Amino acid sequence: MLARFPHAKICMLAHRPRLSRLLHASRIKEDSRWPDWNVVIGIEVHAQIKSKAKLFSNTLTSGLHDPPNTHVSLYDAAFPGTLPHLNPKCVELGIRMAIALNSEVQRRSAFDRKHYFYADLPTGYQITQQYAPFAKGGFLKLSKEDISVRIKQIQLEQDTAKSTFYPRQQHTAIDLNRAGTGLMEIVSEPDLRSPEEAGDYVRTLQSLLRCVGSSDGNMEQGSLRCDVNVSVNRRGSGFGTRCEIKNLNSVRFMMIAITSEVRRQIDILQSGSSVPQETRGFDEDRAETYSLRNKEDAPDYRYMPDPNLPPLFLEEAFVTDIRQRMPELPDATRIRLQSLGLSSRDIDVIMDVDSGREVGVDGELRPGAVAYFDSVASGRDPRVVVNWITHELLGQLAFRKETFSDNPMTVEQMGELIDLVQSKTVTGTSGKEILRHILTTRTLNMPSQLAEELNMLATSDDTLLKQWCSVAISALPNEVDKVRKGNMNAINRLVGHVMKASKGAANAQAVKTILTEMLS
Repeated sequence: MLARFPHAKICMLAHRPRLSRLLHASRIKEDSRWPDWNVVIGIEVHAQIKSKAKLFSNTLTSGLHDPPNTHVSLYDAAFPGTLPHLNPKCVELGIRMAIALNSEVQRRSAFDRKHYFYADLPTGYQITQQYAPFAKGGFLKLSKEDISVRIKQIQLEQDTAKSTFYPRQQHTAIDLNRAGTGLMEIVSEPDLRSPEEAGDYVRTLQSLLRCVGSSDGNMEQGSLRCDVNVSVNRRGSGFGTRCEIKNLNSVRFMMIAITSEVRRQIDILQSGSSVPQETRGFDEDRAETYSLRNKEDAPDYRYMPDPNLPPLFLEEAFVTDIRQRMPELPDATRIRLQSLGLSSRDIDVIMDVDSGREVGVDGELRPGAVAYFDSVASGRDPRVVVNWITHELLGQLAFRKETFSDNPMTVEQMGELIDLVQSKTVTGTSGKEILRHILTTRTLNMPSQLAEELNMLATSDDTLLKQWCSVAISALPNEVDKVRKGNMNAINRLVGHVMKASKGAANAQAVKTILTEMLS
């Protein structure tokens, strides 16, 4: 079994005084959509842990397109006599996220059985950490607003199987591939006050999960799902009755679902009725929530300690080691990039690309855009480097409908290309052409070699430049006539003709000067 794991440092925010908690609870957000009403939102995020194996068995976690029931052990299928064995990697990846959220990792945590009976739950219970989670407290600062959302707790739990209903055959098929997959449930306090804040919270959390490698956070693939608790109350009154909207797998749909639920509850209260506490689903086609069942309380689930899993003890040295190996977190990255003189727009572009970087098996990260930029910018002007990466490299990848993970251009190639352009060994036009050539051919040849092979080295030979200019003047008589009549903007067409003829090797400014002299 798992031996000992470390204890994280206590976050001061986890022990805020009662006054601070009241300030969070009483925060009012004016909203013209529902004047005189307060909206209170809390979110439970279920993130699939990026581990090679499931939480309590050695079975490999399944992929999105794996055939049904091909990643199933006897334990996953609830065969009698099979016992759980806790996967240490899932614990480590959970601790990474707890540290990133400033949470207090508990020295002792325990596993509970949450009983309910669905066809996709073979054992009749789900193993979770309801009463003694491995991390408590903490906060997440939203990316778009100066708001800190408090974290109540983070717990480990196992996923259920997947059920698919076939209406023609009138039967439901069960796929046990996901059964037992490790999840982190991250529970927020009810500190959010609008659908937009809820969307910002999930996106910020998603970026953080990817940054530390705990989860790939792909909502469209089901590895991140949200349960949202929503209540409304009149200004000056206490919190209203909350309703839970289950299994939202898109930020956009989550925001629409919250808006729909807020309006539904306001209509009920304005009619003089009371909002019943219940669990609801969301119909994406009709953009409205619908009742699933009455809200269960803890006694309905008959929680009990799992007799097959002893308490989980974490030691200081283990958490300290994880803390020291943590990657740079998004807030620190943003501050560092700002100090280099990068604009907010460029920082947003690079960090948005970085948040989508690929997370490998067991949470190991492939280098993202920020690491790529850091390597290329070493010893170079950061603003020049970021322009080449955001405008040229990412632009060309987007044109090819490729992601940054498909980028074949090495750090060494990009660095040398920028040096060639900065030293005027090749022109900017030729540099862009070389970049496109590398992306198209996926060659490992260096840009200096390609510049020679493609005859793209910049030329300063006045005789050659004048020959190209003469050809351009002969080829574009209408533009020549416009220039001679005083329309100097027309000279740009002539410059473009020369640049095309020279394959970008000519210096555009020198060409413009020669053309001006020849036409005057």
